[in-house]
Amino acid sequence: MITLEEARSRLLALAQPLASQTLEIDQCYARYLANDLYAKRTQPAADLSAMDGYAVRFADLSEPLSVVGESAAGKPFNGIVGTRQAVRIFTGAHVPQGADCVVMQEDFVACGKMASLCGDGPSRQGAHIRRAGSDFLAGQKLLTAGQFLNAGAISAAIMGGYGALDVGRKPKIAIIGSGDELVPPGYETDASQIPSSNNDMLCAMLRHLPCDIFDFGTVNDNVDTIKSTLKQCADADIIVTSGGASVGDHDLIQTALKEMGAQIDFWRVAVKPGKPVLAGHLGSSIVIGLPGNPGSAFVTAYLFLMPMVRHLSGCTQPWPIIYQTFMQTGLPAAGQRTEFLRAVLNENGITPLLQQDSGLTSSLAAANALIIRPAGAEPVYPGDLIAYHLL
Repeated sequence: MITLEEARSRLLALAQPLASQTLEIDQCYARYLANDLYAKRTQPAADLSAMDGYAVRFADLSEPLSVVGESAAGKPFNGIVGTRQAVRIFTGAHVPQGADCVVMQEDFVACGKMASLCGDGPSRQGAHIRRAGSDFLAGQKLLTAGQFLNAGAISAAIMGGYGALDVGRKPKIAIIGSGDELVPPGYETDASQIPSSNNDMLCAMLRHLPCDIFDFGTVNDNVDTIKSTLKQCADADIIVTSGGASVGDHDLIQTALKEMGAQIDFWRVAVKPGKPVLAGHLGSSIVIGLPGNPGSAFVTAYLFLMPMVRHLSGCTQPWPIIYQTFMQTGLPAAGQRTEFLRAVLNENGITPLLQQDSGLTSSLAAANALIIRPAGAEPVYPGDLIAYHLL
C-alpha cells in the first residue's frame, strides 16, 4: 500500500499531456490553453469615456462651454477641444484631443449649443476616462499555459486580438462498471440486486471537464466478458473501471487486465474510503480501477480520475484545490490512512456528515465538501481550522 502523495506522483508519470490542437475561439470554452498568450494589441487602444457626458478641459469647468461636436463609440470627434469648449461624449467613445476629463451628463445642463456645470462635477483631471492600455498593452502576457479557458479568459483572448487558440486535446474516457449484482438504472431489483449508479455518477463528475466520455455499461463478473469489453476500449486514453479491483473471488478486473498484458503501476493506496484503487497501462491506454462502493468510487474519482483527465488535457495544476475553514464539531485522531470525510460547508464553517459508510449515497447527495484528515492527524475541536476540498 502506497501513500496518497506517492500515488499522485506515479499517476501523472503514466502519461504526458496530449498534443495540442488549434481551435476557433468559439470552440475553446472549458479547454486548457496550450501556450502562454501574449496580447497582439493594446486595450483600450485609445483613451475612452467611462460614461455618457461631456469631454472638457478641467480648467474650464467654471465657465459656460460651447458644445462643438459629438464623440460616440466607433464614431470619434476628429477635432480638438479648445478653451471653453465641450464635446458630447458617450460611454466607450474616444476622448477627443484637448479634453482631460469627462463630466457626467447629469452634472451638466445644456441649452442649445451651450452647456454649464450644474452639479459637483469631476474632482480631478482624468476623471471618468479609461486610459489607453489600462487593461493591457501589446506584448503583455494575458493568459498562462495550462489555464482553464472560462468565459473571462475567452473574452480577454479576443480583446488581445485572437480568433483561434492552441488548446489541449480532449482525452477519450471509457467507463466500465462491473458486478453480477448490478442492474441498469430504473429497473426493478430484488434483494440480491442494486441499481448500477457508478457509471452515471462518473459521467456526471467528468461532464464539466474537457473530455469525450464513452459509457460501456456494466459487465458481469466473468473474466472473458470483462476482457471482451476492455478490447472495445482500445482507443481510449483512459479506461476507468468501478468494482472488481480488489482480490476477492469475484473481483476479476485485475485478473482480466493481467491476462491481457496490462502493466499495473500501483494498487492499494492509503486513503479512506477507496483503498483498493489501481492504475497502470493496458496497451496505449491508462487504466484507473476504482472501488465499487459509490462513496469510494466518488472519492477516488475525485482524487485520481479527474486530475488525470485535467493532466492529459493540458492543465498544469490538476489536483483539487485545498481550502481551510473552521470546524463546527470535533473529530477524533485520524487512522493510518488519509481520510476524506463527506461534509457540509456553510458560512459558519464545516460539519462532517454522520454517515460515512462507503456504500451510502445519501451522504454523497448531501455533501458539498470533503474534509481532509492526514494519516495520524491529531484530534480536532470546534473552532479549529481544518483543510477541505470543495465539491
